[in-house]
Amino acid sequence: MSAKATNSADSNDVLIAGGGHNGLVCAAYLARAGLKVKVLERRGIVGGAAVTEEFHPGFRNSVCSYTVSLLNPKVIEDLDLYRHGLTIVGRPAMNFLPLPDGGYLLTGEGRTAHEFAKFSKRDAERYGDYCAHLERIADTLRVLVLRAPPNATEGFGLAALRELVRAAALGRTLNRLGLDGQQDLLDLFTLSASDFLGRWFESEPVKALLGFDSIVGTYASPYEPGTAYVLLHHAFGEVNGKKGLWGHAIGGMGAISEAIANAARSHGADIETNAEIAEILIERGRATGVVLQGGRTVRARAVAANMTLKRLYRELMPQEAVPPAFLTRIDNFKYGSGTFRMNVALSKLPGFKALPGAGDHHGAGIVIAPSLAYMDRAYRDAREHGWSREPVVEMLIPSTLDSTLAPQGAHVASLFCQHVAPELPCGRSWDEARDEVADVMIATVDRYAPGFSDSVVARQTLSPLDLEREFGLTGGDIFHGQLTLNQLFCARPAMGYAAYRGPVEGLYHCGSGAHPGGGVTGAPGHNAARAILNDLKPFASFS
Repeated sequence: MSAKATNSADSNDVLIAGGGHNGLVCAAYLARAGLKVKVLERRGIVGGAAVTEEFHPGFRNSVCSYTVSLLNPKVIEDLDLYRHGLTIVGRPAMNFLPLPDGGYLLTGEGRTAHEFAKFSKRDAERYGDYCAHLERIADTLRVLVLRAPPNATEGFGLAALRELVRAAALGRTLNRLGLDGQQDLLDLFTLSASDFLGRWFESEPVKALLGFDSIVGTYASPYEPGTAYVLLHHAFGEVNGKKGLWGHAIGGMGAISEAIANAARSHGADIETNAEIAEILIERGRATGVVLQGGRTVRARAVAANMTLKRLYRELMPQEAVPPAFLTRIDNFKYGSGTFRMNVALSKLPGFKALPGAGDHHGAGIVIAPSLAYMDRAYRDAREHGWSREPVVEMLIPSTLDSTLAPQGAHVASLFCQHVAPELPCGRSWDEARDEVADVMIATVDRYAPGFSDSVVARQTLSPLDLEREFGLTGGDIFHGQLTLNQLFCARPAMGYAAYRGPVEGLYHCGSGAHPGGGVTGAPGHNAARAILNDLKPFASFS
């Protein structure tokens, strides 16, 4: 690295490198505990991928992340986010699955079993047991997401003893599941979504609606082992105390980040935007601050990185400061969500062939993926062609719940589209293909809602390359690294480094590349703050 350390600023206790929602959560907890905390964010707005911005005059939307459920209730309560401006409303219906033959499923409280019965009475009867089964495992994992996993160690000593205690606590938590529950948990970590759902349901539309969660932000087929866990990962959440539901933050996802930032500032954290980091400063084998573009140095006793670990270790760290084996792990860490993100300004609500007219389905998650086989073909097509010609699309129309996002009578829609390749074959650039792929996504919705394309006033398109350039998401990966078995829990990001401490003294991981992974949860930020506080202020209270 050639950046020169000059113009040193006053020292801080902790420097947060990256002002995404997890970095802000970490900052808020540390500032609340009495540490002097500074947050540096490259963009002109905090929130990382959880931001709301105007993309066409009068039309605002959540640019990347687009719906709320996984934000941990403990984080909401501890940081008093409702007092700091956060309001979350539930959807009038959960999900709407229109089918090519004109049929549909519209799920939600009090209606899901009835809807399933249209396709299979057996599936309707089994749905309650399925939910209870999944909820029991999700309850166990909800406990684990706010704990550091047991960390692999070598030899014996205090560190090994500490991890042994942590492993014992994990064992007690898992023991509460019983042997059958532990087998079910293992199955969810290793089975495909297709195999898991096939144990419960027979109807293809039912399996499609439930199986969509298994490929959200995951460049994989629902027939691939491990996708059952991704389904479970999306079952952790709740909205206003109701488990398993999804909702909308009034003002968009940026309202979550702003509320967390307000909480951090209320405890004295200093947040600076338009502050791009050029280098992590390493002195005598310890992280002691950062050098910004332009040469300004900001020092701290510790640095917590809220960015993808590939960017941290391959772009910002002096390579000689990092153990070679760890760098090899970072190089082998898999990225790629297969995600193409669009925000669309609409002159009117879309009209669906399967369910004409306005209704609760417009406030639901609208899933265009009529079967698991359809999702599999979309994935395989993307692997060969670069993007699917019949893609998977989830559309939300948040302006049906939030009038602040669009002019009266008009609407905004979020299109979360899959599958696309993080890197296109034959050396083609995403800058060349972006508009062509966006046309495919619009046409896909148009097949189910004729006239949709005519109602599009403007669109914002974000390819995997755009997501990486604009938001620092390596490979366009919304989870900061795939949620595969070898990249979860004790192995996230690497064996021996699961406790939020990096391989360099004074360097911590507070982003989604750490346990429990991606989504707007706040959990990595919460857990990293606890680790940092234990090291810098061991007798401080951390609720």
